[in-house]
Order: sequence, then structure tokens, then C-alpha cells
Amino acid sequence: MAETGNDASRKDWDTYFMDIAYMVSTRSRCPRRHVGAVLVQGKKLLGTAYNGAPMGVPDCSDAGCMIAEEIEVNITDGVEQVVRKQRCIRTIHAEQNLLLFTDRANREGSTVYVTDQPCWTCANMLANSGVVEIVYHRSYPKDSVKVYSLMEQKGIVFRQLQSYAPPEQAQMAVIP
Repeated sequence: MAETGNDASRKDWDTYFMDIAYMVSTRSRCPRRHVGAVLVQGKKLLGTAYNGAPMGVPDCSDAGCMIAEEIEVNITDGVEQVVRKQRCIRTIHAEQNLLLFTDRANREGSTVYVTDQPCWTCANMLANSGVVEIVYHRSYPKDSVKVYSLMEQKGIVFRQLQSYAPPEQAQMAVIP
């Protein structure tokens, strides 16, 4: 969604929408990772969401994280590798909230900008949501191979903004 034109001081559309996703992420009260997501149809902003506990329930900053550990066995070239994943199960992910609070009709043919590469669960949900493109900034290596494969199978454009720099007021240290 690159900008055309000669105005060097004007942000391109990818930067503009990713900046919004990062600013939305500042609403998160998660001490491990602030994630924001934005739904865009063409150049029109249709919805925003961030990660956090369900409405009316104490969030992680008040009640502590609910960490669940998952163990996954990956086999690559006949070599078995055990991957440990820690996930907070108190939190609804930004992508999940975005899907909960937007209409399917608005998602058809749209783009999701999300600060972080979707996890496997969110990728599955987005793959069935009607979106045709997912743009993210920070990688999430624990699920990366599976997620890329799923997006390729579904024909969803899936790309990382590697040279992007978030707005200063939205930066935070991320716990892997």
C-alpha cells in the first residue's frame, strides 16, 4: 500500500496505519507485550483493538499474568526439536478483539495492520475472517513457520514492515 507522489514529508500508508496500530497498543495493560491491530478497507480505517483481559475483569497489571506453558515438537529433516511456549491466557489478543468488534462485511477484502506477527490461533482466525492482507512489524518466531504456511495456503498477503520504526511514545520492551 505504498504512497505515490512527491511529498517526502508525508508518511506512506503502511507507516501511517502501523503508527495507528502502535498508538492503539498503548491502551494495553499487559506487562509482557502491548499489541495493537487496525482494520483498513482501502484507505479507510474501520476498527482498532488491543490485547487485554475481557471487559470488566481485572487485567494482568492488577491480577498478574496467567501463564500457561505449551510444549510443541517440531521435526525438521528428521531432527526432533522441542519448543516451549509461554502464553498468557488471561489476555484476549488484539487480533481476536478486532474480529469481535468488527463486522464480517467490513472485513471482506480488507487489510489488518498489527504490531506483532499473529500467533497460530490468531492467524487461524484471521485466515477465516475475510481479510486479504496482514501487515505486521515485530516477528513472533515461535509460530512463524506455521503461520507463513497457512497464509500461503489461504492466499493471504502476509508481510513484515522490517524498516519501520514505531512512534517513540508507543515503544516498550517485549518479553518473548
